[in-house]
Amino acid sequence: MNNLILTPEALTAENFSQFGQVISCEQKDYLTINNGYAKKYPDLATIDTQENGGTTAVHIFVAKKRQFPLQIKMLEKHPFFSQTFIPKDNQPFLVVVAPPSDEPNIEDIRSFISNGEQGVNYSRGVWHFPLISVKDDVQFIVIDRKYDIDSDDLEQCIVHPIEDSNITLEFSL
Repeated sequence: MNNLILTPEALTAENFSQFGQVISCEQKDYLTINNGYAKKYPDLATIDTQENGGTTAVHIFVAKKRQFPLQIKMLEKHPFFSQTFIPKDNQPFLVVVAPPSDEPNIEDIRSFISNGEQGVNYSRGVWHFPLISVKDDVQFIVIDRKYDIDSDDLEQCIVHPIEDSNITLEFSL
């Protein structure tokens, strides 16, 4: 059995690039709009939901606090769309990811921590652990593919149990 301890690293556009995009205004150009009353930071992420005529949906998730150390016993992926998480409450959150592949490669699993002003957009097929909040009742805007249970025949989510490795995410405030 493999043992792996994950320690979150600071989330940056560079170190997260193989998994998707960091959504942030940091070091980004903006346009002045609305007669000078707003700054627009355009094109921060590529939302990928168009497979088989799919449409984009916006949701709000309200997350419960996770307990640490956290055992990572599964990863999931969305093979036909990207998935975006943006914290509404300016609260840091953690992500655990692995690059796209048929099955997650344990040696490639990484963990990141958002500074609370950053969101993430997982590219289609990126393995990830479900939402990891460090506080209770934190709200997240989630953008992904709209799912119609009656007519959508695409596989929405593939869950891969991790049984042959002991993966622990360590974190403290």
